[in-house]
Amino acid sequence: MRRTPLGAIALVLLLSPASPRLGSATPYDDLFTADTMRIDYSHTGGRGIEAVSVDRIVNDGPWAGSRARLVDDTNLGKYLFEIVDRRTNRVVYSRGFASLFGEWETTPEARDTYRTFGGSLRFPWPRQPVQVVLKKRDRLNAFHEFWSTLVDPASRAVNRARLAPTGRVWTLWENGPPESKVDLLLIGDGYTEAELPKFHADAKRLVDRMFTVEPYKSRRSDFNVRAIDVAAAESGVHNPRTGDMRRSRVGTEYNIFDSERYALSLDNRGWRDVASEAPYDAVGILINNRYYGGGGIFNDQATVAVDSGSAEYIFIHEFGHHFAGLGDEYYTSDVAYETGAAEKVEPWEPNVTALLDPSALKWKDLVDPGTPLPTPWDKAEYEKRSAEIQAERRRLRASAAPESAMDALFARQLDFEKTFLSSMKYSGRVGAFEGASYEPTGLYRPETDCIMFSRNPAGFCRVCRRAIERVIDLHTGR
Repeated sequence: MRRTPLGAIALVLLLSPASPRLGSATPYDDLFTADTMRIDYSHTGGRGIEAVSVDRIVNDGPWAGSRARLVDDTNLGKYLFEIVDRRTNRVVYSRGFASLFGEWETTPEARDTYRTFGGSLRFPWPRQPVQVVLKKRDRLNAFHEFWSTLVDPASRAVNRARLAPTGRVWTLWENGPPESKVDLLLIGDGYTEAELPKFHADAKRLVDRMFTVEPYKSRRSDFNVRAIDVAAAESGVHNPRTGDMRRSRVGTEYNIFDSERYALSLDNRGWRDVASEAPYDAVGILINNRYYGGGGIFNDQATVAVDSGSAEYIFIHEFGHHFAGLGDEYYTSDVAYETGAAEKVEPWEPNVTALLDPSALKWKDLVDPGTPLPTPWDKAEYEKRSAEIQAERRRLRASAAPESAMDALFARQLDFEKTFLSSMKYSGRVGAFEGASYEPTGLYRPETDCIMFSRNPAGFCRVCRRAIERVIDLHTGR
């Protein structure tokens, strides 16, 4: 595969197999400084093609990640980037992630048009030139290298200056140095200067609630939590469906991929520059809005509308996507992605399986003896009631009903599901229950209920708890 020089925009796609390289055992200080390098890039594609190009390379502040576990062994993410030491040709840092482009290319729009999305690769600042290698999973979920570039930290194309602070960083709690903790950073969007006290209260409420749920509750001492005050000119964020037009430095908006509840920031540069003022491993964007919504992308961002009646659940659910790469386990709600593929492959998400070989189920060690695989549950009755809920939800949206009506509908749904999902023969046991990841057949979830499946106070299933703890260990260097 041809290696492109720094600053080049013509990049080679999908031309070479992944290179065999070994993880580095070299001490951190021999390889890296105490700063963070951030490569902002553009990911463009559509109609079956894609290309990546470097936008800029900047200093993103002090390195907050682990200095002990530099190479990612979790096998999570649609993408994986590797930092290769040019002197030894060894991988000295790597992380899996997902992206806006990676989600968009699964929508019908990607068949007919082209779009560009921003993204960032963050890693410790190298002392010497490195090769940055980007890999992507193929249709069978194997990683293949599809882009690479050389980065010389002494190059004139690399901006070594730190960005001047524009917000105020404050701490909810701190348990130790950033490199040995998970650093969670909360950013408010749509809060005016007068509403910043509300942001403080919202941040505390949502984080306090998340840390009542396992495994966060037991691992609270492994987290630092900080927030940044960013005053907006107007209250609220951009929502084209309601006619609320906004622009902010963080750039969060509803209607991502034309899905009315899906809210994310498309302004990668904007929110990254805000976040650079504090150490972070994970970012939650709190949207000052009542309109139900949120989103989460693995190792990118998590968002939540703080005044929705389901805000606490949404925050925990979307953070599960962002932090641990958990997949959605529900399958009856409307979604922007194309579904219904005849051939199912084993998903990379740790909590969803195609059950192609029950004897090799990736969470088989958690299945109690005597539990059948696949595991029976009252799927038909659940789907009947869920269809009624979804029809009522579409009717409420079409009639521009107030958010209080939507919250009341969700409360009725919760009342039904809480009892229904906990009362079956295999409720509370790990198995393989058909219906997951927007697919009614062919994909399976670990338990009848979980935060990744419903809004019920069931907590995370045992498979999801283990997956979250594994990522906590990665960040804390265990």
